[in-house]
Formats: sequence, structure tokens, C-alpha cells
Amino acid sequence: MKHQNGLTLLAGLVFTAVFLSAAPNAQAGQCSLAGVAGKWGFTTSGTIVGIGPRSSLGIFTLDGAGNLLGGKATASLNGSVTDETFAGTYTVNPDCTGKLAITISDLAGNKILAATLDLVFDDTVRQLRGIFTSAVLPNGTPLGTVITVDAKRTFISEEND
Repeated sequence: MKHQNGLTLLAGLVFTAVFLSAAPNAQAGQCSLAGVAGKWGFTTSGTIVGIGPRSSLGIFTLDGAGNLLGGKATASLNGSVTDETFAGTYTVNPDCTGKLAITISDLAGNKILAATLDLVFDDTVRQLRGIFTSAVLPNGTPLGTVITVDAKRTFISEEND
């Protein structure tokens, strides 16, 4: 009986080791520039320190080659609502973290803000979460921010399921 319990324990440990060693490889295959490509819908929520609350909602596309394209949003800053566009670049690491650098402009094309964000892709790369790590006005003035992003893919292809 003692011998059988030992074999059962050993088999369980081997199974666990094999399962855990395979998990990072499966996740690494999901998290790449191409693996996160697609259309995304998002909301932001937070504060620009010293100015007031900021929230927004919109859409953007990650092209699979490191470019964020076609960003459109409606944003509210301290109660003033405006439409804006944005574009930029992104990186993705095998562990499903990444970075985003964007330039936000008004509809006339005037630059409003340059920002960087740290990202995490989760829910089998169906969801993106982020936090602004910097925000700089066109004149070079840095702004303090406490703004988070929550995004979901709007369309998922069969191959990404």
C-alpha cells in the first residue's frame, strides 16, 4: 500500500511537471505582434493630476507588425467632451506583456498629447489592460496621470480561438 501511494504521488508530480512546462510554450505562441492583431474596443478611466478626471471610449486596430492604426475616441477631460484620433506603435513580449506609444490628436490633426502605456494581454488574448506610464503635452510639459485602459477584441478570427 505504501509503495502504491508512492507511485501515485510520483506519477502526479511527473504529470504536474509536464503540464507546467508545456503551459509557458502555449502562452508564448499566443503573445506576439501577430497574435494580438485585430480590432479592439476600449475604455479609459482615471485622472490627470492637477487637471481632473479623464475617461474615454473608442476603437483601434493593431496591425500585427507593431503599428496601432485608426484610433478614434470620444474623451471627457474634467467634463469637457471632445473627439480625438490616435496612432502609434506597440510591442508584445512572449509573457503577454507589452508597451504602447501613441500620439493623440484632435480632429483637425493638432497634436494633443504623446503617451506611453504598459500593457497586459489576458483571457487568451481577447482582453488588453493597460496603464498610462507617461503623458507629455506638445510643448514638452509632462503630466502626471492615473489612467487605466480596458480593451476587448471586437472581432476574433477562428485561428485565434
